Amino acid sequence: MKGRVADLDGRTRPWAERSRFNGWVYEFLLFGLKQAWACLFGGLMLALIVGTFLLWPRGAPLARYDFLVVAALAIQVALLALKLERWDEAVVILVFHVVGTVMEVFKTAHGSWIYPEPSLLRIGGVPLFSGFMYACIGSYIARIWRLMDFRFVGYPPIWTTWVLAILAYLNFFTHHYGPDIRIGLFAASVVLFGRTWVVFTPDRTPRRMPLLLGFVLVALFIWFAENLGTLAGAWAYPSQRDGWRMVSIGKLGAWYLLMLLSYVLVTAVHKPSPPPVGEVSAQPTEGGVC
Repeated sequence: MKGRVADLDGRTRPWAERSRFNGWVYEFLLFGLKQAWACLFGGLMLALIVGTFLLWPRGAPLARYDFLVVAALAIQVALLALKLERWDEAVVILVFHVVGTVMEVFKTAHGSWIYPEPSLLRIGGVPLFSGFMYACIGSYIARIWRLMDFRFVGYPPIWTTWVLAILAYLNFFTHHYGPDIRIGLFAASVVLFGRTWVVFTPDRTPRRMPLLLGFVLVALFIWFAENLGTLAGAWAYPSQRDGWRMVSIGKLGAWYLLMLLSYVLVTAVHKPSPPPVGEVSAQPTEGGVC
């Protein structure tokens, strides 16, 4: 795979070097291709959800949800076998899969959403494929981190990010019995990451953006995917029981916190590090990883 990519780059690089504009176009295309490649697991899962919604035969001996479980396992095995995902990354993704499934069992028991179709491979009211939807988020973050060679400026102390992630996860449970502290969690994330910049390299030149903006953009695209997933009948919120309607924009905050949890879990295998000395253009301020 790397050889094919290098060969393609060798054939197209001369065009990119003809002008600054061509270089920008080439870098933008590379950025999009790397993003799409990082979304491989999530993209395949979403395609399977939509495809089975449109084509799964009624009365099939295998339930649609159970097929999604088998297909998700096959994708995960293929990613590892083809070395598109590392084993240590897979372990972290598995952890997020588990914590996501635990939350799903709790939330469905409290009526937050339902899985309307029958299946055998499930825990309570939760079909096992749902955990893979959380795994898709972890897979994306781990893969894009490597593909774009993430480095960070002004990163907060690691332990503070873990405290924030744990509190965010616990709040998904405790707000059913006490106050919802998500506004405080949003504020805490701004305090911790407000001065943090992520330096990424789509092609050869390091680029930078506020890490908080990256968090919001990822959460937004998860929300878009969630709308498509509910439209395809994979699960349903109480407001969708009488017919599909767009998922409340308020869910964007929940996905922001869950994405933050996934991101912090990935830092267990991809340690946040500063840009190499001399990459001044990529650094908006002085500083580095705390």
